[in-house]
Amino acid sequence: MTPIFQTSTYVQQAPGDHKGYEYSRTHNPTRTVLQDNLAALENGKIGLCFASGMAAIDAIVKLLKPGDEVVSTNDLYGGTYRIFTKVFGRYGIKFRFVSMENVGDLHQHLTDSTKLVWVETPTNPMMNIVDIAGIAAITRERGILLAVDNTFATPFLQTPLELGADIVMHSVTKYLAGHSDVVMGAIVVNDERLGQELAFLQNACGAVPGPQDCFLVLRGIKTLHVRMERHCQNGKTIAAFLINHPKVNKVYWPGFEIHPNHRIALKQMKDFGGMISFTLKDNRTESAFTVMKNLRLFSLAESLGGVESLCGHPATMTHASIPKEEREKVGLVDSLIRLSVGIEDAEDLKKDLSAALDAL
Repeated sequence: MTPIFQTSTYVQQAPGDHKGYEYSRTHNPTRTVLQDNLAALENGKIGLCFASGMAAIDAIVKLLKPGDEVVSTNDLYGGTYRIFTKVFGRYGIKFRFVSMENVGDLHQHLTDSTKLVWVETPTNPMMNIVDIAGIAAITRERGILLAVDNTFATPFLQTPLELGADIVMHSVTKYLAGHSDVVMGAIVVNDERLGQELAFLQNACGAVPGPQDCFLVLRGIKTLHVRMERHCQNGKTIAAFLINHPKVNKVYWPGFEIHPNHRIALKQMKDFGGMISFTLKDNRTESAFTVMKNLRLFSLAESLGGVESLCGHPATMTHASIPKEEREKVGLVDSLIRLSVGIEDAEDLKKDLSAALDAL
């Protein structure tokens, strides 16, 4: 087992002559093992860990300068939208949020100032699928960086670097750690120069995780493959249950053949994951609250990707920082419920949802 190097500093042999480690903000042996592990999982060369997913995003946007422009998927995590618009918007970086389900539509949104395209796929919470290889062909031709938030899929289901992305970002907090006991972010790249620039930002800005958290993530990753297999299996069962329930209106899950980009999901993903969003027939927010209050195995909580099943209300929780009119443009209505389907017995989860829906 990788030791937890719970130290802030390291003995040097002589001034400026250290043994590979000098200060734990810059490097820590436990973190080094995790970073190499994550790089290997994504088939990348350089992995970097951060104190949170937001800290990882922060480092990526700091590659840019005032006047640069970012084109992003229009359905994305509320925290990403917030740091883009409320933090970096102050510093003269411009952000445009567009639909990317049709690759060809991207051309009209790119300008000479566009330096980064930001993609979530599957998106949060509408589960839209973006063709990474198709987007990469466009960005590569124009010399634009492509970053993919791979949190929902994990490297078990898709590897964006192999599809042409320049940067892969993870909220390690979610599926990679997998047990709802760590907050962490990560970046993986192949380009040495880009990796060095991000490593500089990691050290200079200092938003790094501690060795205990790195140890916990290394332990979590040992079971990533078996957990993801069960998440996918349970997700398929729950999605099928919901789409056939008389009180459910729409179910958002990329494994359905009727999903708009199901064909792309089949091409770039090994399976379809355990994230599902749905709305109710009466489309009332109060009804959604009633369902969530009556769930017992699905705990009402922020976050996702743990072994336990969670439910959330994006409009008031994970996506509350996105204006209502912007949320509704992508279909994120106030009655939408998001499920992170865990690894419990699928029949128990179905019974839990059934009882909660019966409470309406």
